[in-house]
Amino acid sequence: MSEPAASIRIIYTACPLCGSADIAEYKKADPRGHKLYHPILGTSMIWNRCDACMHIFTEGYFTPEAEQAIFSKTHDNQTVAHDIEQQRYVSARMVDRVTPFVNSGHWLDVGFGNASLLFTAHEYGFIPVGTDLRQANIKALQDWGIEAHCKTLDQLDHTGRYSVISMADVLEHIPFPGEGLKHVHRLLNDQGVVLISMPNIDSIMWQHMDKIKLNPYWREIEHYHNFGRTRLYALLQECGFEPVRYGVSERYRACMEIIARKKV
Repeated sequence: MSEPAASIRIIYTACPLCGSADIAEYKKADPRGHKLYHPILGTSMIWNRCDACMHIFTEGYFTPEAEQAIFSKTHDNQTVAHDIEQQRYVSARMVDRVTPFVNSGHWLDVGFGNASLLFTAHEYGFIPVGTDLRQANIKALQDWGIEAHCKTLDQLDHTGRYSVISMADVLEHIPFPGEGLKHVHRLLNDQGVVLISMPNIDSIMWQHMDKIKLNPYWREIEHYHNFGRTRLYALLQECGFEPVRYGVSERYRACMEIIARKKV
């Protein structure tokens, strides 16, 4: 039997981006095929759509207790130094896209996972700093001699410290992404940029996966949001950023990669 959503999720009563109460159920999915599936999730995952801003999001975000149970397991590719040689090439192309805008200073990677992006940014001359909510990853990164914090963005007292903040497949995991971006704005220096990657619901590739009924993102239990380029650009503008580059990300299927400059 499927568990009631109220037992594991804090239900959104309004759109988490624009605040409109004009929201309705959009799609249901079965999360049982996900590698991190936990029985408390039940058999149904509900996605809503805001009729005011067209944003698509889950019916709610996990309670702390549910989050602890569900994320007690970790994907292999989220462990520090996983596939370090091949990931270096992927990360180098990401850093290459940043350096025309910023080429020095402190680089904060939020939810650093395998830490490849930080290792590679260090190789380019940036000063790497990481945040992650997995304590084991924090210890592992510190063992490599890199500064790491087991803190959320709002807990970091580093106002104006960073030249680059990367959120590689992170923003869609945050219950209220606008709040996260406002903290990014605070943490960046006046010339700073944010690098964001995530799946792009506007892409033809996403539509293709829907058409053949093989779209993995509808049962992605770690995600609370499905963004397209248009809605993400609008949110960045609302939070004090100017998008300056769009690209296709190599990290995951149907992914986009955006660089946005802090507006002052």
